[in-house]
Amino acid sequence: MQRTLIALGLTLSLAACAAKVSSPAVDFEQLSAQIWQQQQQLSDRSSTSLPDMSPEALEKKQQKRLELLQKLQQTELKGLTEQQKINHQILLYGLQDAVDEYRFGAHYMPLTSESGFHSSLGFMVSGTDFSSARSYQDYLKKLSTVPRYMQQQTDWMRRGIEKGLTQPKAVLTGYEQGIQAYISQNPEQSIFFRPFRQQPHFVSDADWLSLQLQAKTLISEQINPAYQQFYDFFLQSYLPAAREQIGASSLPQGREFYQNRLEHYTTLKMTPQQVHQLGLEEVARIKTEMQQVIEQVGFHGSFADFIEFLRTDPQFYAKTATELLKEASFIAKKADAELPKLFKTLPRQPYGVAPVPAEIAPKYTSGRYAGSGRADRAGFYWVNTYALNRRPLYELEALTLHEAVPGHHLQIALAAEMADQPDYRRNFYTSAFGEGWGLYSEYLGLEMGFYQDPYSNFGRLTYEMWRACRLVVDTGMHALGWSRQQALDYLGSHTALSMHNVTTEIDRYISWPAQALSYKLGEITIKKLRRQAEQQLGDKFNLRDFHEAVLRNGSVPLSQLELQVTQYIEQAGKA
Repeated sequence: MQRTLIALGLTLSLAACAAKVSSPAVDFEQLSAQIWQQQQQLSDRSSTSLPDMSPEALEKKQQKRLELLQKLQQTELKGLTEQQKINHQILLYGLQDAVDEYRFGAHYMPLTSESGFHSSLGFMVSGTDFSSARSYQDYLKKLSTVPRYMQQQTDWMRRGIEKGLTQPKAVLTGYEQGIQAYISQNPEQSIFFRPFRQQPHFVSDADWLSLQLQAKTLISEQINPAYQQFYDFFLQSYLPAAREQIGASSLPQGREFYQNRLEHYTTLKMTPQQVHQLGLEEVARIKTEMQQVIEQVGFHGSFADFIEFLRTDPQFYAKTATELLKEASFIAKKADAELPKLFKTLPRQPYGVAPVPAEIAPKYTSGRYAGSGRADRAGFYWVNTYALNRRPLYELEALTLHEAVPGHHLQIALAAEMADQPDYRRNFYTSAFGEGWGLYSEYLGLEMGFYQDPYSNFGRLTYEMWRACRLVVDTGMHALGWSRQQALDYLGSHTALSMHNVTTEIDRYISWPAQALSYKLGEITIKKLRRQAEQQLGDKFNLRDFHEAVLRNGSVPLSQLELQVTQYIEQAGKA
């Protein structure tokens, strides 16, 4: 009898343990770890080889992603913790995007107006950890796979021509110059030789000479010919066959594709028509504020006259690249000093200020944040020093606050330092949140003591107008039948951006449908949530606490951000 009772007790105990082990929260932890591991494998990241872009490999990856997506969609959310629900949403978002991109044929167009697979290879250098002798050997092995990788990408572009899936001809003018920049007659001047310019202490002289020789041989005999072949293909085959129409609606499944991209980049359920109308309303509002600044400085003339004055007067432009970089660095350091007033938590990782790499600068935007993605390297705020007469100083405060702090560096570095979250949370980025935060950061400059000069304040407004215009021109071109010239005229007449930047930006929107919508819609959401918090909390509202609530979970879809801020308001109201 006693043995029976002991056995029964043991059975019940084991059953209880089994029930505990198989709880929804535990099951999800196991599933999410499995999915992330398999996603890493699907990304085909290797220290010795570039990804396999063959049709067989891409189709196999698509089927695996569909399988993982189904598992996620079947997950029971009821028993998950708050953080697990965010994890689930983020994993779902990333997988769905990869599935959709393949479904709509993104692999047939592996380039945009400002970059492509050929320029992305340049980041192999900065993305490699050269901390051991083996890392140099691995890098050389990876370098040897460049010809195969570039040929596979070129093959997809050939198929794209057959299917009508190409970038528009209008955005590809001069594109071949960006390809040619990677062909170096002197191997030692090649971007791919940079790791071999300074000998590390852990490699002997003889081994170092051998590594350098291998690198020079690879560049001369494999890398340069691969880029030359792509250059010839682009000029002789791709450019002549590129489509004449600029809108995504002209692509196969074009309208469905644009709606899909709109919802992906904004994380909102809106139609192109709704976004377009909101853009028109924002443009009208900002135009009124811009007119007030024109009156403040005592300018006599029309809005167009004032814009022309800003674009042509030498006082608004740096004379040297060093001058522009120094001014950007000064603004960035000034912003650093204001951060504790607005934020409770600051990142440990520092950032630097550097020029946009010369090989991509001519068709690149004014500036960008280039995070390192590594704990042992700083992030960088890139400033475009190409064509200085097109980089006005009155825009520099807004640009710096957006790309460095309190914008992208602050937000991305904080997310990377969330030690209690898995890698996919720390590295996740969605444009609606990240770019919305960047634009909101430009606005925060008012509270940080920036824009004291009225021309700089006009620069802030022209940047906000620029993002509002995006809502109009992006939807106009991709869904409402606008021409490229119509979009150029609209952006050029409503902002003080140089016409070079106007052209670069419009071509970027054409080649990257809907991404440009995320900035203004994200900023509008953050500002709306702040107003709600201020109104509902009254004297209890604390800006540092609000920013903590916005940033504490990293980059999240806007629906999740609204939920987080709502919870913050409820908790702060009870305090």
